[in-house]
Formats: sequence, C-alpha cells, structure tokens
Amino acid sequence: CESCLFPISAAAVHQQRKGSEEAIVYLEILLEKEPDHIIARWLLNIAHMTLGHPQDAIAEQFRLPPSALASDGSFPRFTNVATSALVDEISLAGSVIADDFDNDRLLDLVVSNWNSNGQLRFFHNKGDGTFEDRTEAAGLMGFFSGLNLVQADYDNDGDLDVLVLRGGWELPTIGKDYMPNSLLQNDGQGHFTEVLYQAGLGDHHCATQTATWLDYDLDGDLDLYIGNENSACQLFQNDGTGHFVDVAGQAGVQNGGMAKGVASGDYDGDGDTDLYVSNMTGNNRLFRNNGTGTFTNVAEELGATGPQRGFPTWFWDFNNDGVLDIFAASYAGGVEDIAASYFFPDRPPTVDLDQLLLGDGEGGFREVGVQYGLTQPTLVMGANYGDLDNDGYLDFYLGTGIWDYHGLMPNLMFHNREGKGFSDVTTSGGFGHLQKGHGIAFFDYDHDGDEDVFVELGGAYLGDVFQNALFENPGFSNHWIKIQLSGTQSNRYGIGARIRIDLATESGSRSIYRWVGNGSSFGANSLRQDIGLGKAQNIARLEVYWPVSKTTQVFEDVPSGCLIQISEGNPDFETIPLPKITKKTSSE
Repeated sequence: CESCLFPISAAAVHQQRKGSEEAIVYLEILLEKEPDHIIARWLLNIAHMTLGHPQDAIAEQFRLPPSALASDGSFPRFTNVATSALVDEISLAGSVIADDFDNDRLLDLVVSNWNSNGQLRFFHNKGDGTFEDRTEAAGLMGFFSGLNLVQADYDNDGDLDVLVLRGGWELPTIGKDYMPNSLLQNDGQGHFTEVLYQAGLGDHHCATQTATWLDYDLDGDLDLYIGNENSACQLFQNDGTGHFVDVAGQAGVQNGGMAKGVASGDYDGDGDTDLYVSNMTGNNRLFRNNGTGTFTNVAEELGATGPQRGFPTWFWDFNNDGVLDIFAASYAGGVEDIAASYFFPDRPPTVDLDQLLLGDGEGGFREVGVQYGLTQPTLVMGANYGDLDNDGYLDFYLGTGIWDYHGLMPNLMFHNREGKGFSDVTTSGGFGHLQKGHGIAFFDYDHDGDEDVFVELGGAYLGDVFQNALFENPGFSNHWIKIQLSGTQSNRYGIGARIRIDLATESGSRSIYRWVGNGSSFGANSLRQDIGLGKAQNIARLEVYWPVSKTTQVFEDVPSGCLIQISEGNPDFETIPLPKITKKTSSE
C-alpha cells in the first residue's frame, strides 16, 4: 500500500485522519517540553506526511532535511501488486519461501505468521499473474505459527520439502517445553505431510528461527544446522534415508550464544561447507569445516566476530571475484538511532553497523561495510538478496523494525554498483515500507526475466498486523538466464554447487559467480538460479562445480533468455520450456 511508503506522497494520504491528527497534538506538546526528543521529531514528520501536509507545516527546527527524503541516485520505481496478485494476506511477523513446490515450473509462495493461531499459507502460482490460496489442498490446515521457513529436498526424491521454525524470541523458562518445529514432506504435487518425529528431528524442542541445509560431510544428502536461542545449536546428520541424528557436540558447533541467523558456504574454497552463526548476544562464530566431521571456530582470528547484536546473515559473492563474502546484519540501537541518521546524516553513528566481510581469496576477510556504503544503522530483521537490474551483481533488501508500536522506519533497498559499492535506492525505487519487515524473497513470479520482491510484513503484537507486499519489477532491458541444477551424486537440487558464467562484452570479458542456496537466513529465494547477464546476449562459457563428485562441467555458447537444466555428469544441458504468463486485466 502506497500510504506506507516513506516518504509518503500526496497521492497516498491517509483517508482515516483522526489517529495522525491526534498524534500531532501530543507530539507537539512533548516537543514543547523536550525539543530534542528525536523520536517525537521523527514521528511528527511521519504523521504530517500521512495527512498530506507540506514540510512547512512543521516547525523548522523539527523538520526532516530534504536529503532525508531522497535516494543516493535514480532508480526505476517498483509497484506493490500484492492485492491484485492475491497475496496481500494480513498477518504478524513471519517469513516466506518462493519456489516451485508442485513441479509445474511456476514459483509458488509459502508464507508463515508467528501468531499462535497464524495459519501457514500455500499460494499456488496460477500462471496469470495471480496466486491461489491452496492451503487446504496442500494439507496445511492446522499448521500454525512459525517465524521462519526454509526449503530443501531433504529426502532426495525430486521435490521440495519445508522446515518450519518456531519459538524465536521466547524467553527461557525453567522446565518450559518450546513449540516443536515442523518438517513438511512434499509428495511432489504440492501436498505436505508432517514427518518431524519420523525424521528424528523432534526429540528436543528449542526456541529457534534460523536454519540452513548443507551437505557438510559430502555424502550426497542434505544435513541440517539449526541455530537455537536458549540452548545449544543442533547439527543433524542425514543418514541417507531422510533420518537425522544430532552430532553438534562431537562436531564442535553447539555455539553457546543466542543464534538469530545461520548460513553455510565454502568460504575458504577447500571443497567442504563451513558455517557462520550470527548471535544476538556475544561474538558471531565462523566454523571452518575440518573435513573430518568436526569444525573449528576461526571467527576471532579472521576478524569475523561482529557485530555484537547480530541478526540475519548470508554468504555471497557481491563483487564477482569468485570468493565468498559475508553479510552480517546488526540489530543494535533503537528508533532514536534510525531517526538520528535521517536528521543528522553526517553525524557518526553510536551503535554497531551492518558488516560486509570481503573475502580475500586466501581464507581471510576484511570488513568493508562503511567503505562500500553501509554507513547508517538499520535495525534489520528479515533480509535477502537478488539481482534487480539483471546486471550480474547482487543487490539486497532489508526488512527493518523493532517490537514497539512506535518502531516505524523504512525498509531499505541497496543497489550494487558493479561490486564497487552500494547505493541506497529505497526512495526512488518505492521500497521504503514503514511497516515492520520480516522474511524476504527475490523471485521472478511472472516469468518476464527479472526478479520481483516479496516481503512479509507485520509486527509482534496483535495490534501490529499488516498486509504483505509484492513489488513488481518494471524491467531493465538486460539479458538473463535461469539455471536449475539436478544432482546425481550430489543432493538433488545442487545446494552448495558453484556456478561460473564467463561473458564477452564490449568492455572486455567478465565473470559472474553464484553458489546454489536460498539466500538469506530470514526469507528464502528459489533454489532455481536467476542470473542477470547485463547486455551480453550469450554466455561464452558456463561452469558448474559439484563438491561431492569434485567434478566441473563446462558448456560453451549457452543462449540467454531461457531456463536450462544441468544434470550432474551429463555433458549436455537441457532447455526447459518456461510457462508463459499472461496477466489478467483489471476487468477480468
């Protein structure tokens, strides 16, 4: 809804005016007594925006500076089409997975709501620009709550299953039994069955909202690492039959902190998958896989322990140098820090910022967040990344907020400037939703070749519900390719495999790198890889490295603008027809 996009435009003035009008009265009374109350200043500006008042309606000393209402540069505006697409469910905090759960090559949505009676939803992509709520047909009625979701084909049967994570933010209580997670097994047609206990994942319930699927022992099946908040983290080893045993203790990855985000990736390029844990309390941890079934925490020696109040995180290669980097979000500060960053943008922040750890290619990192444009506090909760403009470089979107009702702050979109830095394009792109942002997914729901963005919105309390948003990409006229991997010795969807694309362009050759996974620790992209190619119409060379078989497949002169499937060990790729989506008109 446009009425919640910061800065609120004159065309999006609130029709129900009483709340804002009364808020202005009391905020002005407060500011008469405490003129330096920066939260009151911030909320006063937002309240006036909702009523369509000009800036000069606000006393000059309390006005936001014009720079606070602008982006770093121009960017095409995205449109929130959640209502017309029929996915504008009203909910509290929760998460989202965007992927193909019924094997029709259309990307569906699974959306959670952490309310104790918040129904898990399955939205089937109808192929006409809209989604159909097939929750009941999917067998999901009665599955409630869940702050986060993550998908994988844990049983290697060719379809995607869903892990529902519950209990996040629950305070520890002696003798308390936390809500169990759910492992929902897919029958291949988008119908799910609870198998948590049969799979060995239900012996001990913990408060959690984060997990990552990985093949840490390189045996061809997916294992599961769950980051817990009030107890030891769990590493569940898959025995090859879809049954799991917790080996975290002997592997050395129990963590001991309040884990709010976990991610997996081969940061040192030695062929096995490592783990990163973002902790709300204490140091973050980087567990290097020793290749022996054990891990060693090397975060301190590699300078990867911050920020001190960590939340979402991920591995990625943001500058396309072939080396994994780490994004580690900070949840430090409050509304006063966000407000200060708008009123006084040149004033140094007083809280930890998000960190961007640049991999050096030798197994080390250098923190470059401020250097690359991450200069202000963000209070990130949900987040994810994707390539909005199909230039081959990964952008990212941050869902922001705090528990309190007055925790109004825009969600933030950062555009990657060819690996040299990030620009805040929140305002120009229309992404600055003021409602509390949680799980985020980048996905091409309408098969026009560019990635759209879904964000699950809503707060923690019953009075803080809101509609979810789906931002449709206006298009950038760049080329693209979609790649679906199919493992034979490796796990079926190729999680952990590395893709390299070499392009010949007018300015010379360049490479694009992707590691197969679902993106961030809070929100899940499709495992099908959408890769922008910029102006290149063809791919000179495409490589896929499979860690289990330790093989590299090479393909040359690969066309763009299509979906291809690459099967491990097959010398040829297969072009898969993409269902054509013809959107309904408003009259239909």
